[in-house]
Amino acid sequence: MLDTAPAVRGKPGRKPSGPVRSRRRPRFGPYLLIAPTLAVIAVLMFWPMFQIGQMSFQKVGNRQLRGEPAESVGTENYKTIFHDPFFWQTLKHTVLFAVVAVSLTLVVGTLIGLLLHQLGKRMSSFVAGGVMVAWATPPVTAAIIFSWLFGSTGGLVNWFLELLPNWLVGGGWDDYNWFATPGSTYTVLTICVVWQACPFIAVSVLAGLKSVPNELYEAARVDGSGPWRSFWSITFPILKPIFMVLLVMSIIWDFKVFTQLFIMSGLANRDSFNLSLYAYSEAFGSMNPKLGMGSAIAMVLTVILLIVTALYVRVMVRQGETK
Repeated sequence: MLDTAPAVRGKPGRKPSGPVRSRRRPRFGPYLLIAPTLAVIAVLMFWPMFQIGQMSFQKVGNRQLRGEPAESVGTENYKTIFHDPFFWQTLKHTVLFAVVAVSLTLVVGTLIGLLLHQLGKRMSSFVAGGVMVAWATPPVTAAIIFSWLFGSTGGLVNWFLELLPNWLVGGGWDDYNWFATPGSTYTVLTICVVWQACPFIAVSVLAGLKSVPNELYEAARVDGSGPWRSFWSITFPILKPIFMVLLVMSIIWDFKVFTQLFIMSGLANRDSFNLSLYAYSEAFGSMNPKLGMGSAIAMVLTVILLIVTALYVRVMVRQGETK
C-alpha cells in the first residue's frame, strides 16, 4: 500500500537552521590573479610606449642625452615628417611590401597546410618538422643567408641564373647587385620573409583542418564538388576565424620588418627605407641623433598597427554577435 502521507515542508518565510554558504563570486579575485601579468606588461610595454609618445613632442639630441632637459616643440616633429616627401615614400614601401608579403605568406602557408593534411601521419610530422626549421631561424640568420644567396659576388642565385639560356632570363647575372634598387631589394626581402613566416601559417591551418569533420568533405564529394569548391564552401568558412587571426598577425609582423632590411640594405641605401628603418636612421643613424623625430615616426607606425588591430577586433565582435 502506497504511503500517501504528505511530505513535511518548512513554513514559508522561515530561514533554514543550518549555516548558509554565500554563492556570490569574489569581485576582485580575477583581477588579483591577472595583476602580476598586467604589472609586467605595464613595465615592459606601456611605460616605454608612454616615453616614446612623450619624446615625440620634444627635441631630443646629443645635449639631452648628456643630461640637459628636453625642449618641448609641440607637434613640430609630426609636421616635419608629414611635410617630408621621403616619409611618404617610406610609408609607400611599407604598405606595398606588407600587401605583397602578407598575401604570399597566407597563400603559400595555406597550400602547405592543405598538403600536410593530405599526407600520412608520419610523413606529415616529418614535413611539418622540416618547414618549422625556417620559422625557428632567427631573423638575423635568415637575412645573412639570403644576403649570401643573392650576393653579387659568388651568390648562388646569380650563378644559377647565369646558367640559364639568355633568351629566358637575359644575361649579365654574374655581378648583378640585388640590393642596389628598391624593387630588387624588396623582392629578396619578400622571399626571405615569406620563407620564414609561411611555416607558422601552415601549421596553424593544419591544426584547424584537423577539427573539420570528414563527413562534410564526403558529402561534398557525393554532390560532385571538387577540391576548389570544397575549400571555399567548407574549409574557408569554418577556418575563417583562424585566417582572420593569421591575417592580422602577418600584417603586424610585416609592417614592422626591420632586422632583415637593415642587414640586407643598411643605412646607405635610403631609397629602400621603410618606416622602421627610417625611424631608426633618424634616431640613431647619424652623429646628430634626432630621437624626437624617430619617436614621432615610430608613433605613426604604432597608430597604424593599432587601427588594424581595432578593425580586427570589431570584425570578430560582429561575427560573435551574429552567431
